[in-house]
Amino acid sequence: MKISLGVNGEKRELEIEPYRSLLDVLRNDAGLTGTKKGCDVGDCGACTVIVDGKPLNSCLMLGVEAQGCEVVTIEGIRHPLQEKFMDLGGAQCGFCTPGMIMMAKALLDEKPHPTEEEVRFAIAGNICRCTGYTRIVEAILHVSRR
Repeated sequence: MKISLGVNGEKRELEIEPYRSLLDVLRNDAGLTGTKKGCDVGDCGACTVIVDGKPLNSCLMLGVEAQGCEVVTIEGIRHPLQEKFMDLGGAQCGFCTPGMIMMAKALLDEKPHPTEEEVRFAIAGNICRCTGYTRIVEAILHVSRR
């Protein structure tokens, strides 16, 4: 099946099987491997992307459902969050980092100055096994204070 969608501001036409997830389409057909495949059932948040302005787990959306949508992946942003995650130790092994940054970006786009509680609630669907979340929350709050 042929689909047309925007990916990181660029129009893409892809020939895909209708049963494949948006995650697999992005990684295997669009060559955008920054979006990580973690649990593949929507529990870990490693595959978070922004579709039409809203964050979602790309493993839970079929690629064909993205027809006509605008998808933003970690490769499509340049955001102060990326630097602060590195500076403040919010990225350790790095596996969860793209999804965590995409979720944080979506939060800050909607609410530029969230409370700590709002940050923790927003990233609750993203699992990190390395940092304990404190430094991730600090990085997000630091960027929100700019």
